[in-house]
Amino acid sequence: MTEKTPRLALLCLLLMFGTGAHAADVRIAVAANFTDTTRELIAAFAETTGLEAIASYGSTGKLYAQINNGAPFDVFLAADRHRPELLEQNEQGVAGTRFTYARGKLALWSSAPDTFEDPLAWLESGRFAHLAIANPKTAPYGFAAREVLTKLNLWESLQGRLVRGDSIAQTFQFVATTNAQSGFVALSQVRAWPEKGGALWLVPQSYYSPINQQAILLSRSKDNNAARQWLEFLRGDKARSIIEKFGYEIDH
Repeated sequence: MTEKTPRLALLCLLLMFGTGAHAADVRIAVAANFTDTTRELIAAFAETTGLEAIASYGSTGKLYAQINNGAPFDVFLAADRHRPELLEQNEQGVAGTRFTYARGKLALWSSAPDTFEDPLAWLESGRFAHLAIANPKTAPYGFAAREVLTKLNLWESLQGRLVRGDSIAQTFQFVATTNAQSGFVALSQVRAWPEKGGALWLVPQSYYSPINQQAILLSRSKDNNAARQWLEFLRGDKARSIIEKFGYEIDH
């Protein structure tokens, strides 16, 4: 990422959030895999509390960079625990507010149901032009996909066929639009996809490190009561039910 990139991203965020008379009560930076879930959570949050939340979606790594460059977020919902930990250590996140709100699941998915019956044999065969993954450097689901392919001894041999999305959202689009025959995506995205069907392999948890998705209150908003209410809402039964519905695991 160039020095200019985070500055341009920050300017876009400032223009998007604005400083007009109407402003949201809480502004959330959300990992792309959690997009559909967050939209439903925001509606439930408004119904429950009367407060308005708005979200900006992207890869965890890029959102983290935006936060480091002063983006006007109140809460960060990452797709890993590493970046929230760093924010807490650097005093950019409020100590004691970090927790795991969801545990993600990785899936190999194709929109065409006849793409594969035996996913391992299909991957090993190399009988495809493109396999989509998210960028392992910025997207935790991409990092998990790399772990899976490494475990299967396919990471090096498939380099010429891999297409990398900037986020897991773009990765899913590669597959949904058939620009890639298949790809490693978040199970939640498949659950939210309006067109049912396709070929799906839920990757065994033993193939990749747990995707512990953590939330943290950002220090610039430590006195924002609405932001604290959002985090409290995420821990509640209504939010947890929505999160589970989209295919995530939660701690009980």
